[in-house]
Amino acid sequence: MSPLLTKIVSGFALFCLVILIALLYEGVDRIVHARMQRRFGPPLLQPFYDVIKLLGKESIVPRRAVRAVFQASPWMAMALTLLIFLYIPIGSIPPILAGNGDIILILYLLAASAVMMVIGGFASGSPYANVGSQREMVLMMSYELPLALVVLTLAWLVYKRGVPGAPFSLETFVAVPVWNTVGLIGGMGIFALLLSLLGVVPAEVGKVPMDIAEAKTEILEGFLAEYSGRNLALFKLTFALRSLAMSALLVPLFFPFSLGKLFGLNGASFVLVDFIWFWVKVFLVQIVAITVVRTMYGRFKIWQASQFYWFQMGGLALAGMVLVTLDVMFF
Repeated sequence: MSPLLTKIVSGFALFCLVILIALLYEGVDRIVHARMQRRFGPPLLQPFYDVIKLLGKESIVPRRAVRAVFQASPWMAMALTLLIFLYIPIGSIPPILAGNGDIILILYLLAASAVMMVIGGFASGSPYANVGSQREMVLMMSYELPLALVVLTLAWLVYKRGVPGAPFSLETFVAVPVWNTVGLIGGMGIFALLLSLLGVVPAEVGKVPMDIAEAKTEILEGFLAEYSGRNLALFKLTFALRSLAMSALLVPLFFPFSLGKLFGLNGASFVLVDFIWFWVKVFLVQIVAITVVRTMYGRFKIWQASQFYWFQMGGLALAGMVLVTLDVMFF
């Protein structure tokens, strides 16, 4: 089998796997969210039922919509999100497209996926979708600041410490955890960066308290207001995949620790244990960063969210950058 064909087959298998895991984690998220509110919650497989049901329904295109853009947006949003997983190392398994992309490309794909959802909202011709798309754009401009500060600081840290590998490659962070490259002050800085990135997750994935662009009780699902059937199913899949992608991004950056190395394993057992351990870490990150947060807090207003990311999270990321810089320069 040629290398290109191997990558295509591996990529297709990975896409199927992450879709199943994303929907499964979405089901667990709903159950944990319900139990924290002393409710029973839906069945574990409810997200699968919802998507299958929507795939079998008709996709209605509004009369005032720009038909081609309206129809293409869900497909493009999901495809761009799926591509992210080709650049993320899974346990001890390198990315399928290793060497062809880095964190900057992953952030671009996340932003492009969100932009496609915004364009789909504008193309629908609905005033509710228009408001939702505008809110999503404001939110994107707000959380990009702390996100950029975190990524730039971590890349600069591994570069200054002389860690082998490209500073923006996730494989570099997997090989040498950033916690091992700093002292006490730098560790405090990395912890501040971690908190800042955890704060960005709800906005990136459109979950409470940052589901301002959908806001069911205010603007009737926002940019999703006119979507139905197969198109709506694709957007539901996109949201589940974005939650999984953001959680998977945090793991190699901050929690790349290998269980296989800890137990002294090698060969196939090492790869299998680290593969399973990776998805366990992703699950724990998703529960903490998404489920717990959306249960504890109510929806922010758009100006509150913008202020939160520009000042609170941006300030926290800046403080982390300063602490890491002090550790590198003086300790």
